[in-house]
Amino acid sequence: MSNTEAAPAEVDCVTSGFTGVLHPREVPLGGPRAIRVRRTLPQRERSLIGAWCFADHYGPHDVRGGTGMDVPPHPHTGLQTVSWLFSGEVEHRDSAGVHAMVRPGELNLMTAGAGICHSEVTTPSTTVLHGAQLWVALPESDRDTDRDFAHYAPTPRTAGGLTTRVFLGELDGERSPVHTFTPLLGAQVDLQPDVEVIFDIDGDFEHGVLVDQGDVEACGSTLAVADLAFQGTGHHRLHLANRGDSPARVLLLGGTPFTEELVMWWNFVGRSHDDIVRYREQWQDHDARFGAVEGYRGAVSRLPAPPLPNATLRPRPHPGV
Repeated sequence: MSNTEAAPAEVDCVTSGFTGVLHPREVPLGGPRAIRVRRTLPQRERSLIGAWCFADHYGPHDVRGGTGMDVPPHPHTGLQTVSWLFSGEVEHRDSAGVHAMVRPGELNLMTAGAGICHSEVTTPSTTVLHGAQLWVALPESDRDTDRDFAHYAPTPRTAGGLTTRVFLGELDGERSPVHTFTPLLGAQVDLQPDVEVIFDIDGDFEHGVLVDQGDVEACGSTLAVADLAFQGTGHHRLHLANRGDSPARVLLLGGTPFTEELVMWWNFVGRSHDDIVRYREQWQDHDARFGAVEGYRGAVSRLPAPPLPNATLRPRPHPGV
């Protein structure tokens, strides 16, 4: 998924002392008839949870009127995209030659590395579109790695009104086989009414709980839809509860603190202002860094990059590092 804001803000992705709840802001995805998404990461209070650096939650949207997702080819650098659906179907095409479908309960993980471009379009059979789009920053040692794509459908594990699907990392004895470049956790957790759970977790991880639906209490806070509760390192348990009378669903994210300084602008993750300027110029010049998407049939062949801000993009130092 692209960050399609016409004037995207510079984001200095750094660790912080924040512990609490992040509330989302609404942004449009695409043109004048775009669906709106709820963006929780990045924010000034907290821009990273482990290497997770971007979180959009969207839907449920009734797209029978033709107002679904249609994102033309657009670029990425220095990250992995994590596509996760609750309902609907999205067609993915990228410049590594991958043509795949994103379906509910199935992970599609695209590695941009040094550069990739891709398109995302809801299929004609989709009536309701509902899901999350997440980005993971790549460490310096791997940010120029080759393009790649992984698909994984985790087996749901149900016990006592609790269902977990672990798509990255390990939780409650379940482990995903999908490779990540830093230690990560990604899981969908469904709770029936009045169900509480305490997960044993890695104390070296930061964790975030992103609410999709239900009356959820997490990390000592009551959360609304698309809220993200943050719990820092040093904790070995994480508490979740469904306080409502209907099913609840969350995404549990985690990872070891990402201590490298990042600059994230539009769809690019880099380390400096010069990185971002170079990526933008190369995308505008159709440079081979990003390749080309074959088979996309939208009205716009590719998304142009927005203008850069008039200020130098600078990463901030890491507090406490």
